[in-house]
Amino acid sequence: MNAIPTLMLAAVMAAATSMAVAQDSGHAHHEHAAQGAPAAAELADGEVRKIDKDAGKITLRHGELKNLNMSAMTMVFRVKDSAMLDAVKPGDKVRFAAERVDGAITIVQLQAAQ
Repeated sequence: MNAIPTLMLAAVMAAATSMAVAQDSGHAHHEHAAQGAPAAAELADGEVRKIDKDAGKITLRHGELKNLNMSAMTMVFRVKDSAMLDAVKPGDKVRFAAERVDGAITIVQLQAAQ
């Protein structure tokens, strides 16, 4: 009978250790992500092709997006804040930062190019 409580105790301790390791590695992941933030904030060049304010989307012809490992192309992006769309119009040259947000590539920073 002593073997069962001992096995249960060992299983509980193993589970607690696994949870602590998972939490710690998750914490380390967040620290690493914070350290990697400047690469994500690097602005790319683009040109506005189309704006869909109702859908909160913008079509950009853009250069390489290094943080997303994406080559130059024209594509539709979501915008983090639809107010960003009020600052630009089709034909404008822009600088922007895009990130994956909830699985969708999203513009998180947008400004008219100087």
